[in-house]
Amino acid sequence: MLDQIMNATAINVLGRGLQAANLRHAVISNNIANVNTPNFKKSEVVFESLLAEQMTNDTKKLAMVRTRDKHLPIVKEQGLVSPQMQEDGTTSMRTDNNNVDIDIEMAELAKNNVYYNALSRQIGGNINDTKMVIRGQ
Repeated sequence: MLDQIMNATAINVLGRGLQAANLRHAVISNNIANVNTPNFKKSEVVFESLLAEQMTNDTKKLAMVRTRDKHLPIVKEQGLVSPQMQEDGTTSMRTDNNNVDIDIEMAELAKNNVYYNALSRQIGGNINDTKMVIRGQ
């Protein structure tokens, strides 16, 4: 019952997004720190595509339905998608085999900052809405 009130699924997905953004920030920072390291290959975080793939796979299954009010509520189990870090060893930007482009990394860092802030605001809004409902406002 409390899970339905708190909309635990949405908060769980948003929380996973925050974890992905946090990991992405660390990975981008590592890429920037190694911009002048010979033979260094940049890494990136994959999360959004994995989440989208999971969500589209769930729609292909037969949906459960409650036929009577006295039946137990249907709780859809969400698989836990976690962010994954992948190394990009396919390209080389310079003669020393380093593939980090500082301009791209700085743009990705700014994009990730906006993404993190948006997720934080969304989670805060969900919690504030729940508090308003509990208070009866």
